[in-house]
Amino acid sequence: MEQVKIIEYSDELADDFARLNKAWLQKYFVIEPIDHEMLSDPKRYFIQRNGFLFFAKTGNIIAGTFALLRESDDIYELSKMAVDEGFQGKKIGNLMLEFAIEKAKKLGAKKLILYSNTKLKPAIHLYRKFGFTEIPLDHSDYERADIKMEINLQS
Repeated sequence: MEQVKIIEYSDELADDFARLNKAWLQKYFVIEPIDHEMLSDPKRYFIQRNGFLFFAKTGNIIAGTFALLRESDDIYELSKMAVDEGFQGKKIGNLMLEFAIEKAKKLGAKKLILYSNTKLKPAIHLYRKFGFTEIPLDHSDYERADIKMEINLQS
């Protein structure tokens, strides 16, 4: 496998963002109304709200994606992290998560949060490996979310 690079969003990558996320959503859950909103216009939903979209690219192939959604000055949410099924098990999720944590720190975030589902065991294992811990699930925009996790980014 060629070297994996993390690149920022550009309009021509909107379809890849939707493709990667629809694949895992349809495999494990259903695409909820909030997902449709996010995936149909990622620039408006993420970038224009002071968030970020990134992609893992190997050669000419987009193998993964994730978003950082600004919750407040010091909290970002890791959102819509997905790796193409053909690239799973190749440490791309590790690379993306490492990048996301470093980017959030550079943005001045004190915490990075995420919402997930305990059914996604490999993802939960990855988050725990990087230091995320479970916190009370107060509310979520996603019906499928049954776990909320956070990592403190302050040393």
